[in-house]
Amino acid sequence: MTLNEAIRKRINELVEEKETSLTNLCLNSNLTPSTIFEFMYNKTKSPTAITIKKICYGAGITLAEFYKPDYFNDFDDVVK
Repeated sequence: MTLNEAIRKRINELVEEKETSLTNLCLNSNLTPSTIFEFMYNKTKSPTAITIKKICYGAGITLAEFYKPDYFNDFDDVVK
């Protein structure tokens, strides 16, 4: 799994956990839906750290909670 795939997976998990939609998560995060939808559908490369922090705010979690799943510990695209 790549880092971007892991981030996408985590965003989808948050949508399910919070029983909301991706659009509502964006709006609660003070982000335009296009910001996240473009990333989720591979139209932009990677979200910025600020974007991820805003997603955390909108989901009511910390950055540590965002990156807590084990799949963030190993990536196929790590720069050596």
